[in-house]
Amino acid sequence: MPGSIETRLAELGVTLPDAPAPAANYVPSVRVGDILYVSGQVSQTADGFIRGKLGHDMSVEDGAAAAKSCAISLLAQVKAACGGDIDRLVRAVKLTGFVNSTDDFTDQPKVINGASDFLVEVLGEAGRHARSAVSAAALPLGVAVEIEGIFQIE
Repeated sequence: MPGSIETRLAELGVTLPDAPAPAANYVPSVRVGDILYVSGQVSQTADGFIRGKLGHDMSVEDGAAAAKSCAISLLAQVKAACGGDIDRLVRAVKLTGFVNSTDDFTDQPKVINGASDFLVEVLGEAGRHARSAVSAAALPLGVAVEIEGIFQIE
């Protein structure tokens, strides 16, 4: 029987994918006590990577959708780290979002809101978190967004 987080995801029409495998010499997450540090998740869907540069060939709305895809992957990593039981997730603690953007683009926070809003929609108050939204001249594979997260788990 699905738990409350899985139920809420289903209500939102979201099915967590399998946690993406690391693309280099790192691990997907590290647990220290009840804190889980999740490696950066790049913007992607089942159809492939979401690529683009904000301020050039991508709108803020498209960037926010890319950030949401990162949040979905972050939750998939949390679920994997919790042995498949995402209801061991207590709260989101902090996100650091990187936005592939031009020099003059200044709406990085609006882009990363796509992830933040989604976490609050899924987790309620437990989804509220500290955050940084940072511009990047380029990101791996030309993706639009990469987000790393810190979560408290049981």
